[in-house]
Amino acid sequence: MKLTRTRSVSDDSFPTSQLSVLAICRLAEPIAIFSIFPYAWLMVQSFHIGSENDASFYAGILISAFSLCEAASGMFWGGVSDRIGRKPVVLLGCCGTMLSLLMVGFAKSFWFALAGRLLGGLLNGNIGVIQTMVGELVKNPSHEVKANAVMPFIFNIGTIAGPAIGGILANPVKGFPSVFPKGGFFDEYPWALPNIVCATIMLFSIILSYFYLMETHPDLREGADPAIKHDLGENAPMIGGGSVSEPSVDLLHDNYGTFNEVEVSTHDEWTVKPGNLSGRSSISEKRADKWLTWRVAMLVIALGIYTYHSMCFDHLLPIFLQDKRAEEINILATGSLFHIEGGAGLSTKTVGMIMSVNGLIALFIQAVVFPIVADKLGVFRTFMMVTILHPIVFFIVPYLVLLPENLLFVGIYLCLTIRQFLSILDYPVLLIMLKQASPAPRYLGKINGLAASIGASSRMIAPPIAGLLYGEGSKIGFTGLAWYGAGIIAILGVFQLFAVPRERDDLATVRSIVPGLAGDHEHIVPKQIVDVTVADSEIDVERQG
Repeated sequence: MKLTRTRSVSDDSFPTSQLSVLAICRLAEPIAIFSIFPYAWLMVQSFHIGSENDASFYAGILISAFSLCEAASGMFWGGVSDRIGRKPVVLLGCCGTMLSLLMVGFAKSFWFALAGRLLGGLLNGNIGVIQTMVGELVKNPSHEVKANAVMPFIFNIGTIAGPAIGGILANPVKGFPSVFPKGGFFDEYPWALPNIVCATIMLFSIILSYFYLMETHPDLREGADPAIKHDLGENAPMIGGGSVSEPSVDLLHDNYGTFNEVEVSTHDEWTVKPGNLSGRSSISEKRADKWLTWRVAMLVIALGIYTYHSMCFDHLLPIFLQDKRAEEINILATGSLFHIEGGAGLSTKTVGMIMSVNGLIALFIQAVVFPIVADKLGVFRTFMMVTILHPIVFFIVPYLVLLPENLLFVGIYLCLTIRQFLSILDYPVLLIMLKQASPAPRYLGKINGLAASIGASSRMIAPPIAGLLYGEGSKIGFTGLAWYGAGIIAILGVFQLFAVPRERDDLATVRSIVPGLAGDHEHIVPKQIVDVTVADSEIDVERQG
């Protein structure tokens, strides 16, 4: 006798098995994309395109190419998934990423590697589609926060594993000469091994998804009534951004790219009408004719500034760590702080491990530190603090080369901890404030899309510009030029901070959903605000608080 288990459409249990399959697909993607970071600079140098100082610029183009095409095609794949289903689009995206990996791994020229990155981005719409599938899988509203926290957690795991795979396995003839001898296959294709490993992980996710992933589209899933058609326009999450540096912008979920629960307060206005008839309308509805307010615009600009200098850091770090170390740097002799050459002179394998530890630091700060700081300081004060302190990191990094070798790693990890503290706190509080600034809930889609577009644009232009500045800095004997360039943008963010108006009655409560880390503040209920306005019919009266 054969037993089969069917899942009811109305099943409101937590979709553990399906989320696990989606998590494996989501994990494979950042592993594949971030694995190139530790060796992109050396890979471009091996292609002998331009001069040696141009390698950082071309590496920036190679890294940003995936995001460029992913952002351009994201909305298209979201529309395709509405027509043919989510599962086929996810499978195609995984196949496209696998093909991209193999093209990059076996590339003998920069242009072939670039074509692989562009193709991977064009065929990959998985960020938004997987996000949509999570929303369609969860039937019980009480499970939404937990379910939406899964993908950011998995994304961060991928950002740890990806650089480790890329850094350790790139150019194995040099890293493991006893295992991979000169003149062999991996001597001819030094960048193939990490890409083959990542492609194998991707293949596993494809096979698992093909056999076990369920279709979640309301009209196309198994058991759906063909007579009932669902309007997905208002409910489907906005697809935006790229998978490099940060997850896609999403104001529609209460985790804001973290694995924490955030409760944003709402404000209502009650209007009493003649004849004992009463109606309730949102204050924001009275401003329904204008969604792009000054506050929304300033917060979107702040998000763009943050994304730009954050991506600059992520691109420059592995280049700086691998750049050859100058034999001697004597600031006292030159009398200038602007004459520092070279980098830390570390191996690709070491850089991969440093970037992986950097990811572990980020996980700890996101899980433990972010809820505590946001709860103690509040969202706006946290935003002010991290914005003002952010430039410091960029002006510290180039001077790490002055440390003696026995203190170099201490300085690197201390710098990375400071940077992750500022970066991990900055992104979610910006998204929380954007949601608070929305004049009405129905405008979240437009604001979400605008923020995603600005963020994606910053991610695309930051690596080439940062790489170009690093190359120019190498020519003039000051590789800190690129770091100073990113730091100046961060300083512009400090000045722009004062153009962001603060609404004094905005409230947000951040709760860690990690067991044992929630703390007593988890049970605090935000103060309820009631605005009472007494007015004659059709007479506008200023809001009283």
